[in-house]
Amino acid sequence: MGDEVQQHNEGDMISVLIGVLIIVVVGAICFWAIDKFATDSRLANLLKLLVVLVCLGAILQRVLPLTY
Repeated sequence: MGDEVQQHNEGDMISVLIGVLIIVVVGAICFWAIDKFATDSRLANLLKLLVVLVCLGAILQRVLPLTY
């Protein structure tokens, strides 16, 4: 029974890791698109800040359930 719980936890950790990596890649693509297409530097900085906050929120949403 202990092995099943450990395998379940490892599966959850791998799933969370893959999810976090996907979030980071999507955030990086958004940063690239903002750099390429935003002409106003203030707007670009605000959009980048928004991307960072959304990505951090998504990562926390994935990671926090593992703490219980």
